[in-house]
Amino acid sequence: MTLTEPATATAIEGGTTDITELGVARPLRADVWKRFRKNSLAMIGLGFLLFVVLMALLAPLISEHITHYSYTDRSRSYREGPTAEHWFGTDAIGRDVFTRVLYGARVSLRIGVLATVIELVIGLFLGSSAGFFGGSLDSLLMRLTDVFLAIPYVVLAVAIATVLGRSENAVILILGLTAWPGIARIVRSSFLSLKQQEYVEAASALGFSRSRIMFRHILPNALQPIIVYGTIAVGSVILAESALSFLQVGPQEPTPAWGLMVAAGKGSLVNAPHLLFFPGAAVALTVLALVFIGDGLRDALDPKLK
Repeated sequence: MTLTEPATATAIEGGTTDITELGVARPLRADVWKRFRKNSLAMIGLGFLLFVVLMALLAPLISEHITHYSYTDRSRSYREGPTAEHWFGTDAIGRDVFTRVLYGARVSLRIGVLATVIELVIGLFLGSSAGFFGGSLDSLLMRLTDVFLAIPYVVLAVAIATVLGRSENAVILILGLTAWPGIARIVRSSFLSLKQQEYVEAASALGFSRSRIMFRHILPNALQPIIVYGTIAVGSVILAESALSFLQVGPQEPTPAWGLMVAAGKGSLVNAPHLLFFPGAAVALTVLALVFIGDGLRDALDPKLK
């Protein structure tokens, strides 16, 4: 019987129901969620992101408009501002901007999530290998990282796009294959610090394999910066995709990508500002929401606040 059992039994007999009074530890995820909820901006960002995801999933049901109209339909309005029929107006060929913004959320979120997954996998593998094994492998991998960081991002993206072509899948590969150096450095730094801890030395002394020490003992304790970075990276990828689309390197028409919509309306700031405002606002608000969520996760996962 432990020292806490008599107190626990007494509390139960007295009708106490508060788990903290019983001396029972709270689950870590419940503790993290409690701290996360206290961050107002993070909750606003989470609410907006869930709203965007819901709108993207229900796009066919929400909008009654067709995304691709016939060029021969002369009765259709062109470059018309917001109306009761077209909430966000119409574009240069009469397509409903509201519908395209909804479907554009699908494109941007898909690119953002998948490219971030590729980025995290590459960065996690190279960073953990460099930090854990050290020595010449560490030097080699870090010099490779420096090479990628030294090449201008836009130049590298354009070069890869020339080979892979312009499509959603090509943009996912471009962004995933060029954005990994940042997370690789973060993971390397975490592994260099954690492998000096006593529990890692104890696991090594007990004869555990290197793979078990890496993935069972070190990696779970290095997840905090990875989770925070990955959340913010999704927003960075969406912003990068919009920039590539604006430079005509991203997806091609008629794909309803937000960046491509902004590029199509870049000459309409005076006559048809809605062509720039609505897709641009969708990009800005989504990226801002992800930044707020990332900041909230950073504070909630900070061990100093436990």
